[in-house]
Amino acid sequence: MSNIGQIPTIGRIVRYTLTEHDAEAINRRRAGAQNLNAAGVTLASQNLGPQIHIGNSVHEGEVYPLVITRVWGDQPGSAVNGQVLLDGNDTLWVSSVNVGEGPRHFAWPARV
Repeated sequence: MSNIGQIPTIGRIVRYTLTEHDAEAINRRRAGAQNLNAAGVTLASQNLGPQIHIGNSVHEGEVYPLVITRVWGDQPGSAVNGQVLLDGNDTLWVSSVNVGEGPRHFAWPARV
């Protein structure tokens, strides 16, 4: 069954492809967490509410689930905002992402 023509709605999960900029930002935050850990700062010692980003490194072109949190229109090609669920304890917020192929696009998961 084809996913062509689906209208994005809040709460749907789609597949987001990371850009080089996304990967650099995620890896930079996670490297900062590794540096804090090496200095003896642990999650348990953080009582002020900041999040220490922990997870595997990511690369441009990798695909992760994106939970749609806002839709800009009611057509199949409408742009979306959402939270990219990363392989770690953090997420990446992306905005105004369109359906398509390649980095900074989302795709509908295949239906089986």
